[in-house]
Amino acid sequence: MVPFSFADQEFRLGASRALYWAEENALLVADLHLEKASFFARHGQMLPPYDSRATLERLADALKLTGARRVYCLGDSFHDSGGVDRLDPHAAGMLDVLTRVTDWVWITGNHDEDARSPGGTLADEMVVRGVTLRHIARCGTDGAEVSGHFHPKLRVAVRGRTIARPCGVVSESRLILPAFGALTGGLDAGAPAILAALQPARMIDAIVPAGDRLARFALWREAA
Repeated sequence: MVPFSFADQEFRLGASRALYWAEENALLVADLHLEKASFFARHGQMLPPYDSRATLERLADALKLTGARRVYCLGDSFHDSGGVDRLDPHAAGMLDVLTRVTDWVWITGNHDEDARSPGGTLADEMVVRGVTLRHIARCGTDGAEVSGHFHPKLRVAVRGRTIARPCGVVSESRLILPAFGALTGGLDAGAPAILAALQPARMIDAIVPAGDRLARFALWREAA
């Protein structure tokens, strides 16, 4: 995981798309969208039904790597409010173990605002060490903020091909995490909706772990 400073705190961003918060010994993830495949299956679109297992396995690996004792899920953890009840026994068992061995907080999102908590604590948003944790970035607000919702992806041209990778998007005081879930799509990191959500700002960058360093790509700069 690659270290970087944000809001006077030390964080590390991993290739798994999880954010480790050193001072809190906490892992932050956004947009798990658990049981997305089963939701689409109910509407006639058949997808491999293993997305929840794959997502939870990667989350367990990130917890093992970091040793984090707390987890903040920043909304849309389930694809819909009924997703909790559709978990297969294996995935449900994994989630039960994870929420028992950590201090787990579910921040509600627009997909799962009516979902019940399958262990852990449920909150609309939370302020930790002066950093607001919420699902959707709130344009025009003051103070530091970490959110999700937009599923940002960076698209770069390499040797005549366009490669898309999940990324974070950061301004001076606000950070949007990449989507963590196995079946999540993505919105271009420089899309107007993302840039507008982070205003006011002087600069907005996409950030991607690249080996042992953090690659930054300028998305927007305040006019001089």
